[in-house]
Amino acid sequence: MGATWCFVSAANKGTFVADPEAYAPQFGGYCAWAVSEGYTASTTPEAWSIVDGKLYLNYSRRIQRRWEKDIPGNISCATANWPKILG
Repeated sequence: MGATWCFVSAANKGTFVADPEAYAPQFGGYCAWAVSEGYTASTTPEAWSIVDGKLYLNYSRRIQRRWEKDIPGNISCATANWPKILG
């Protein structure tokens, strides 16, 4: 989908290539908290969470703390919002 991926090793790249969906961030790599609020925002590499084996990114560590106050609720809202905000 146009993303550029960087890997530490050829082995890590091979693992990713074998199953990219398992490693790709949710919500297209946009800030999961922003998506839960109904819009998109960029992310920073320092603000991430793995929940139930899925990678979620956030705009900043400050926003990540908001995200962490209700992760299940935020995931639910973001999942409902995701198809609509792409259009």
